Amino acid sequence: MKHPKVFRRVTIVVMAFVLVVLAPPAFSQSCALCYTQAASSGSRMIEALRSGILVLIIPPTLMWLVIAAIMYSKRNQFKRAGNAAGPNSNW
Repeated sequence: MKHPKVFRRVTIVVMAFVLVVLAPPAFSQSCALCYTQAASSGSRMIEALRSGILVLIIPPTLMWLVIAAIMYSKRNQFKRAGNAAGPNSNW
């Protein structure tokens, strides 16, 4: 095995994904009132509900990804050699 750290990270990500996807509470989030309202409405209302869900999910996800990318790219900007904590540093 050449890259044990990469393999470990991939394994953690896959396991987290499996736990989230297969979690029983993830499938039990349907409200009976919401279900009956959506089922009794027309096809235009159902399409509006689907597009509304996308509008509410996509922008926050993209904002989170942009903030994470900025934080990752700037992670060493303020780190200086004189302030770096070494093995003999006292906290």
